[in-house]
Amino acid sequence: MRQASALYRLLGDEARLRLLRVLSKERLNVTELTGVLGLAQSGVSRHLGLLKEAGLVAEERDGGFSYYRLAAPLADGDHVLAPVLRAQFGTAASDATVRADEARLQEVLRLRKENFDAHAGPDTRDARQLVPGRSWAAWSRALGLLMPRMKVADLGCGEGYLTIEAARWASRVIAVDRSETVLTRAKALARRRRVANVIWKKGELEKLPVRDAAVDVAMLSQALHHAHNPARAIAEAVRITTPGGRVLVLDLRRHGEEWVRGKLGDRRLGFDDDELRRLLAGAGLADVAVGVGARKSGDPFTVLIASGTKPHATTKTRRSEDDRP
Repeated sequence: MRQASALYRLLGDEARLRLLRVLSKERLNVTELTGVLGLAQSGVSRHLGLLKEAGLVAEERDGGFSYYRLAAPLADGDHVLAPVLRAQFGTAASDATVRADEARLQEVLRLRKENFDAHAGPDTRDARQLVPGRSWAAWSRALGLLMPRMKVADLGCGEGYLTIEAARWASRVIAVDRSETVLTRAKALARRRRVANVIWKKGELEKLPVRDAAVDVAMLSQALHHAHNPARAIAEAVRITTPGGRVLVLDLRRHGEEWVRGKLGDRRLGFDDDELRRLLAGAGLADVAVGVGARKSGDPFTVLIASGTKPHATTKTRRSEDDRP
């Protein structure tokens, strides 16, 4: 009775139930679990230690990392708690917190797949796809070397990851964000990477602290859904772009994950394809194109890529590619 009482007390914690639910779907390391659950790494480690001690979670080493999964009796349904937890997970499937965990889990798995970290091993289904050293980051940097030395603006730059990648091939990058705290972290990252061709500015997307026609390319990556006025933000991106230059938008297709408003501060739940197309065309851009940049089965988030060219003053704006007969 004492052992059973301790076990049920252990499960009387929401975070531990969420952790077990996530591990019932996928083997994960502490860093990945931290991202999925949105908890401090120390807290995740403490919960894992308690669950491991109770025989509910197992730890295994793989490639220098510690991964966690449900212990075999629980995973196989032989543990006394297996039917109870299975029923609870099913009942809670529509809960907002559980849906948020599921969305973040899909994002973690997408990143893992794109980094090709999980493709090596005896259980790999298609060995022909194994290419040591292959990565999306390397491919994008290689393509960047083919780009001319342009002036680029990263609008809503966040912590500067895309800014620094663009700085590898751009002659200069102007990075703008409304948060001084985020800009401080971005500057620190740039110093660590020895990147010196970035001008950091604090400002709003709807009123950019950048002069007219200052850049060849203006990028808004996962920033437009944070804007108070997306149409105004696009118009500002066009204003700072030189004639003949391009505006590039990466953002989410419209979705129903309401939790991102409170958790991530999103003002919009993405954009319809036609809506994004109208925003760019309405700002005066020509040759507007909208397509899917990333999509994964089971993931509620699809990334759209949209682009358009700022016409020269003497050039009549052409209809978007999607609107042509």
